[in-house]
Amino acid sequence: MTRTLFGTDGVRGTANTHPMTAELALRLGAAAGRYFRRDGAAGHRVVIGKDTRLSCYMFENALTAGFTSTGMNVLLLGPVPTPAVGLLTHSMRADVGVMISASHNPHHDNGIKFFGPDGFKLSDEAEAEIEAILESDIALAEPANIGRAKRIDDGVYRYIERAKSTFPEELRLDGLKVVVDCANGAAYISAPQVLWELGAEVIPVGVNPNGTNINLGCGSTDTRTAAEAVIAHGADIGICLDGDADRVMILDETGTVADGDQVMALLAARWASEGRLNGDTLVATVMSNLGLERFLGGKGITLHRTGVGDRYVVEAMRKGGFNMGGEQSGHIVLTDYATTGDGLVAGLQFLAEMVQTGRPASALARNFAPVPQMLKNVRYASGADPLEVASVKAAIAQAEGQLEGAGRLLIRKSGTEPLIRVMAECEDEGLLHQVVDGIVAEVEAAG
Repeated sequence: MTRTLFGTDGVRGTANTHPMTAELALRLGAAAGRYFRRDGAAGHRVVIGKDTRLSCYMFENALTAGFTSTGMNVLLLGPVPTPAVGLLTHSMRADVGVMISASHNPHHDNGIKFFGPDGFKLSDEAEAEIEAILESDIALAEPANIGRAKRIDDGVYRYIERAKSTFPEELRLDGLKVVVDCANGAAYISAPQVLWELGAEVIPVGVNPNGTNINLGCGSTDTRTAAEAVIAHGADIGICLDGDADRVMILDETGTVADGDQVMALLAARWASEGRLNGDTLVATVMSNLGLERFLGGKGITLHRTGVGDRYVVEAMRKGGFNMGGEQSGHIVLTDYATTGDGLVAGLQFLAEMVQTGRPASALARNFAPVPQMLKNVRYASGADPLEVASVKAAIAQAEGQLEGAGRLLIRKSGTEPLIRVMAECEDEGLLHQVVDGIVAEVEAAG
């Protein structure tokens, strides 16, 4: 059974354009409700969270109608981080959790992703089964068995307490000045509150969502505003989250960015030294820098690579019994604490290192020298497939020959946007530019 609607992280697209329409969201909710309520019994429930996009109101209502039409009771969490949905799905004994968010994408995009009753994202197989139900005649509930919906006001505060509990109990953030950029997104309430309650002096950025400013000039994908705040306020660190707060970028006291690879290097080395890193293994994707792999090898730590997408990282972690993984883009998954990437919890782990060692962020954020890496994204027309064009295939084959023994090349389609991602690593920066630019030119010509 194959999936056509779901991508690497749920269903995603431009709001009010297929597949992200209210009509499809209603049917998707009904299909998911039927999938999780196969026994027909009463008492089944779903929790629904969202970020701060204007279109979230529309999708929240549509999904609620779909779920209740199949007899599911809906608990509406309001704006909460994605990891809060994973947490609350499990802790509130829900059958399914839903997060309405397009993560780091602009406000005009939106997405729907599902969590199972264990708090983890659904497998490809489960998503395929939901698609199959959606394409059939969905069995609706009898009138007396239609579900109810109500708002849950304390969901965000349950998450706040959980996030605080991941910080070592004997430590405090007193004396530390922290810039936290919430991307005008889902963590605009929770992240500043957690940091302040742990003792930090907090300088909040991106905490005034208006429905259309999520990720706009702020957050983990645009750290300039936070960097300026770090410098202006003399802050010790900047923590930059994305729209749904499942990824993070760390800024040191100079405003310099440490990506997910550097954060994972720091945390993996610490956990391994304490005997806390299961299997002495870190799980990361094929996008992680070769420098990370070399650094970990020097510490006796294995780097297990997966395909791109935090869900595939988590699947590999669960299969192998590993408890740390993530992506260069800032998803840091610590299954001792959460079922999915949690930018705030990862930031707290970094802060714990600062407190325990007494070292500044700059000394902790540069654990290895990255091998020169170049990534370029090429947008293509919907429905086209530039990777099947002969000239593109020839350019890729030529680049692979040039890099053999000297670096590596990764070409892939984005799972969330019509983009071809061209990434290469090579110590020879001249060759690096040559192979990437050559492939990009061919993809642009073909797309």
